[in-house]
Amino acid sequence: MVFVGNMDWEQLELNPRIIAAVKKANVKSAREILSLSGPDLQRLTHLSKSDVQHLHTAVAVSYRRHSPVTALQVHRGEFPSLETGYKLSLACPVLDALLRGGVPLSGITELAGESSAGKTQFGLQLCLSVQYPLEYGGLNSGAVYICTEDSFPIKRLWQLITQQARLRPELPQALIRSIRFSDNIYIEHAADLGALQACVSQRVPILLSRGLVRLVVVDSVAALFRSEFQADEGIERARHMLTFAATLHRLSHNYSTPVLCINQVTDVIDGPDPAHCNFGLVDNKVLPALGMAWANQVMVRLMLLRLPGCVGTGEHGGSSAPRRLEVVFAPHLPRVSCLCGVWEEGVRGLPNTDPGP
Repeated sequence: MVFVGNMDWEQLELNPRIIAAVKKANVKSAREILSLSGPDLQRLTHLSKSDVQHLHTAVAVSYRRHSPVTALQVHRGEFPSLETGYKLSLACPVLDALLRGGVPLSGITELAGESSAGKTQFGLQLCLSVQYPLEYGGLNSGAVYICTEDSFPIKRLWQLITQQARLRPELPQALIRSIRFSDNIYIEHAADLGALQACVSQRVPILLSRGLVRLVVVDSVAALFRSEFQADEGIERARHMLTFAATLHRLSHNYSTPVLCINQVTDVIDGPDPAHCNFGLVDNKVLPALGMAWANQVMVRLMLLRLPGCVGTGEHGGSSAPRRLEVVFAPHLPRVSCLCGVWEEGVRGLPNTDPGP
């Protein structure tokens, strides 16, 4: 439990003599204790060095949200979600191979692209994938989907739910039927930046702390930052953006939760600059929105480009406009890409296309 206001010292496992000294010194919050050095606390409370060490330890433990996990426990596989190699599956072996397992559980993953590229389809598919058990690439939990532009595509979600058996035929059908997918997706609508920040700083942590969700999707991150600030308010926009990103990073780190931010793109008037190829497709005249201030907050940047033409799945029939999913930058991935498409059952990578730059 985190104590940000006046603290009930009786809840701590401390000698009553130490608690009395703290109260006599008029120290009211845990923040005051942690911000003072040992010698300062000794002078303030007239406690011994060992007493102050006990006080610091007890207050620090009260701030800890989760019990510590030892390296031996991770090595034994008792906490698979904490292993560095564990990722959230995209429910497609081709796409998982491109990302070397899926979406990382820590940090912000951004998916940028033009309108109708299929970005929301990826977000919805992840909301279903996260609900599967760990052995099938999920996190055995729900998702929170934050909409900042359009209303939530509930009809498309229902369609994806009914087609899970076609998308993932390798899974036991009894397992798919047993999951109540729609009950585990929490939908939020944020009409302005204040509502968005309140959502991620107040309501989302409650869902995460109760184990109800293990995925956060923001669709889209650029909409509100673009609409609420004028061209000459770049510094103020960057300040709000960094506050928002810091909140997302804290949630992802504290709860080992992947965060997917869907982003818009902006046109490049003078043509792409190869010197800035880490921040957008070199051969495309668009870049992810929000500039460098946002790009520096992103751990994995993906871009989705809709291509002309038509491709079929072969196995299930039907056709789709081809898309190219590209890894723009990531600390653990090379710059590679693959073709994919959006069908009735969901997003699938095309297996016969060799990933490449």
